[in-house]
Formats: sequence, structure tokens, C-alpha cells
Amino acid sequence: MANKDPLMITDKDEMRKWSRSMRAQGKTIGLVPTMGYLHEGHLSLIQESHKQTHLTVVSIYINPGQFSPTEDLSTYPSDLLGDIQKLKSVPGGVDVVFNPKNLYDYGNNDNGCGVGLDQEGGKVVSCVETGGMGHETWVRVERLEKDLCGKSRPVFFRGVATIVTKLFNIVEPDVAVFGKKDYQQWRIIKRMVRDLDFGIKVIGTELARDDDGLAKSSRNARLSPDDRQKALSISKSLFKAKFAAENGQNDCQELRNAVIQAIHEAGGKIDYAEVRY
Repeated sequence: MANKDPLMITDKDEMRKWSRSMRAQGKTIGLVPTMGYLHEGHLSLIQESHKQTHLTVVSIYINPGQFSPTEDLSTYPSDLLGDIQKLKSVPGGVDVVFNPKNLYDYGNNDNGCGVGLDQEGGKVVSCVETGGMGHETWVRVERLEKDLCGKSRPVFFRGVATIVTKLFNIVEPDVAVFGKKDYQQWRIIKRMVRDLDFGIKVIGTELARDDDGLAKSSRNARLSPDDRQKALSISKSLFKAKFAAENGQNDCQELRNAVIQAIHEAGGKIDYAEVRY
């Protein structure tokens, strides 16, 4: 049934109480963690949760713990009312939207994001630490977080693993659904769940693309028409490399160089391009 109004919960104790009440009734709970500004990719995760569980919780929380002060926390797109309408449009809807104000609020109200170095002046830290909120405990998946995206975003996966742990402890789901667009993130969460013995099934769904091939992302809303056209070089070069590999090209360096060249020619800047199998 579409147009189902979700229960809105902002308090973590209320969220935990709801989950325990539902579980006491024999209901299973699926969690879809998001940072909001939802798109069709997010909605597909909800549909997967419906297949797995009786009830679905969608969390909407822009997590400061995964942003360094030089990143786009303050400009990350947000539209809660629009998100609620999108959630109501999903067949079957969602049961709860968990939209906490600040999951790092332990009694002081400083949510600022200041300079990006610790007091010793050498290590990049997150907006949680520079905001003076007093949070000291972090979850790290030490090997998997170091490579690929982790090279240029040293606080990102630590912040993701920590906030997902917090959400798991608050919502207490049976199943959690993530998109494979953020493939390294999905693998890190799966490893964390295994290593820390969470009793949660982690499901990854295939990424969703727009008709022109661009992977759906909340940040796409900030692309100019010209930048969007340039961004298509990413998917086009990856599809071309995939086709070449499937047809006998097994030189990983040549595949990598072809991707880099295509993106450079479109005016893009490479963070990394690697072939993994």
C-alpha cells in the first residue's frame, strides 16, 4: 500500500523502545541507513528490506563523524519533507523514519566543525572531534579501510563504521540493507558485523543508474549540466573497460590507463583508478 505515513522518531531511546516492542511481537526489522536526499537507489533498498523482514526502518542522519572539516558537511543536500513524500510513494511504505538531531550529543551543544588537525597538529580528524562534542570511541576495520577511498579520506570509513554501529545498537535490526555503489563501504560493514558478532544480516543491492548511465547519488543534485556531462566519462570508461576485460583484455594496467585517460580527457581529476578481482 502506497502513501503510508511512517512513524517519525527522533529520540534514540524511543527508537530502541519501539524496536524491542515490535520484536516482542515476533516481528523482524530491516534497517536502511541513509543520509537523506533520497533517490531511486535508496528506494530500491527499501523494497529489498520488504522482501526480508516484516517491518522497515529508514534512518536519515547526516553523519559528521565521516566528514573532515575540509569536506562538504555544511553543503550536503537535505530535504526531509521531500524524503518523506518519496518514502510514502514506495509500495508498502516504511514503518519508521529515524531522524535524530545529533547522535554525538552527550550534553554539550557545540556542533561546529573547526580546523582539521588534532591538538598534536599532525592527524586529520573529523567534524565530531573538532566540534568539541566529547566523543572518543571509534570503530575501525583496519585493513579494509586503508586502501582505495580510504587513502584520500582518512576519517571516512572510521566514521561510517562507528555510526553504523551506533545505529545497529539503537535500532537493533535483524537485517540491514546497503547499496553496492559504495562497494568498499559495504564490504567494511560486512566485515565489521562478522568480526564483532552482530546478529544482523547485511545485504548489498546492485547500484542504480540514471538513463544516461550516471550512478544515482544524492550529491548529483549539485552538478551543473556541464559537470554532469563530464561525469558520464566515469561510467562510460568503466563499461568500456568491463567490455574489454570480458573479451580477453587481461592487462590490468592497460585497462586502468584507459579509464584514467577517458576521465582526464573529459576534464576530470582522478582520485584513484584500480582493477580488483
